[in-house]
Amino acid sequence: MAPEREQGTRERHPAGATAATRPRGPRLDQPRPPRRRLLPEWDPEAFGRLSEKIARFLGTGRFIVWMTVVIIMWVVWNVAAPAGLRFDQYPFIFLTLMLSLQASYAAPLILLAQNRQDDRDRVNLEQDRKQNERSIADTEYLTREIAALRMGLGEVATRDWIRSELQDLVKEVEERRRPDGHAGQVVFPAERAERPPGRDTDDR
Repeated sequence: MAPEREQGTRERHPAGATAATRPRGPRLDQPRPPRRRLLPEWDPEAFGRLSEKIARFLGTGRFIVWMTVVIIMWVVWNVAAPAGLRFDQYPFIFLTLMLSLQASYAAPLILLAQNRQDDRDRVNLEQDRKQNERSIADTEYLTREIAALRMGLGEVATRDWIRSELQDLVKEVEERRRPDGHAGQVVFPAERAERPPGRDTDDR
């Protein structure tokens, strides 16, 4: 089985064959050439923008005024003009066909514009929802931080509390040093170091 496979490989790629003489297949390092299409191609975004412009124009009073003027001129011409110049005799079948054709094109264009507007509204609502979620998360984080700061400040020693504790300690030290219970001035070691030598004797 192996010799037959090797012989088949030699027949497809002879020993003297080079890269230029081998049959060329589709290369993986190069993009495929564009395929020819029978149907015309168009840009969906450009067509969507055009449909929105047409839908906006159809929803204005200017379009109604111009359409009314055209219809009146159409009817007056085909009624008052000479018979040889009339292109749409009564009952104005060609006018009816043109109005039906206009309506048949206007309805899909308006629907396409509405679909694009719905897509934009959906994207805006999704962005607003995400923004609200981020705002709520930030607010909750700040609330937790403020609560933690309040709890921390409740455990911090204030200046008044330290002063009251020091006063209690001073009274306790005075009571221990003087058995008679009379309060005297207690000088802390820092104050003793700041006073000049010999001053304690004079103060006494």
